[in-house]
Amino acid sequence: MASTDGHGGNHGAGDQNARRRPPEWADGLKQLYDSVVEEALPDSFKDLIDRLDAMPPARGRDHGK
Repeated sequence: MASTDGHGGNHGAGDQNARRRPPEWADGLKQLYDSVVEEALPDSFKDLIDRLDAMPPARGRDHGK
Protein backbone atom coordinates (compact mmCIF):
# COMPACT_ATOMS: atom_id res chain seq x y z
CA MET A 1 0.00 0.00 0.00
CA ALA A 2 1.31 3.47 -0.88
CA SER A 3 1.96 6.11 1.75
CA THR A 4 -0.08 9.31 1.74
CA ASP A 5 2.22 11.40 3.92
CA GLY A 6 4.35 12.58 1.00
CA HIS A 7 7.55 11.25 2.56
CA GLY A 8 7.32 7.55 1.76
CA GLY A 9 7.07 6.59 5.45
CA ASN A 10 4.33 5.08 7.50
CA HIS A 11 1.99 6.95 9.81
CA GLY A 12 3.55 5.75 13.08
CA ALA A 13 4.58 7.81 16.09
CA GLY A 14 8.07 8.33 14.64
CA ASP A 15 6.64 10.19 11.65
CA GLN A 16 4.51 12.40 13.90
CA ASN A 17 7.55 13.40 15.96
CA ALA A 18 9.53 14.15 12.80
CA ARG A 19 6.77 16.44 11.55
CA ARG A 20 6.63 18.38 14.83
CA ARG A 21 10.35 19.12 14.81
CA PRO A 22 11.40 21.91 12.46
CA PRO A 23 14.12 21.01 9.96
CA GLU A 24 17.72 21.65 11.01
CA TRP A 25 18.07 24.60 8.63
CA ALA A 26 14.99 26.38 10.05
CA ASP A 27 16.88 28.01 12.95
CA GLY A 28 19.48 29.49 10.61
CA LEU A 29 16.79 30.78 8.26
CA LYS A 30 14.89 32.38 11.16
CA GLN A 31 18.08 34.07 12.38
CA LEU A 32 18.74 35.42 8.89
CA TYR A 33 15.16 36.70 8.58
CA ASP A 34 15.30 38.36 12.00
CA SER A 35 18.60 40.09 11.16
CA VAL A 36 17.12 41.49 7.93
CA VAL A 37 13.98 42.72 9.71
CA GLU A 38 16.08 44.44 12.37
CA GLU A 39 18.25 46.31 9.83
CA ALA A 40 17.71 50.04 9.71
CA LEU A 41 16.02 51.48 6.64
CA PRO A 42 18.49 53.46 4.50
CA ASP A 43 17.92 57.24 4.49
CA SER A 44 17.50 57.25 0.71
CA PHE A 45 14.66 54.76 0.99
CA LYS A 46 13.01 56.78 3.77
CA ASP A 47 13.24 59.89 1.57
CA LEU A 48 11.64 58.03 -1.34
CA ILE A 49 8.76 56.86 0.86
CA ASP A 50 8.24 60.41 2.15
CA ARG A 51 8.12 61.78 -1.42
CA LEU A 52 5.66 59.11 -2.51
CA ASP A 53 3.46 59.76 0.52
CA ALA A 54 3.43 63.50 -0.33
CA MET A 55 2.19 62.91 -3.89
CA PRO A 56 -1.52 63.29 -4.58
CA PRO A 57 -3.29 60.01 -5.39
CA ALA A 58 -3.19 59.09 -9.07
CA ARG A 59 -6.46 59.27 -10.97
CA GLY A 60 -7.69 56.31 -12.95
CA ARG A 61 -8.29 56.59 -16.71
CA ASP A 62 -12.06 56.66 -16.37
CA HIS A 63 -12.11 59.08 -13.45
CA GLY A 64 -11.88 62.82 -13.85
CA LYS A 65 -13.47 63.02 -17.34
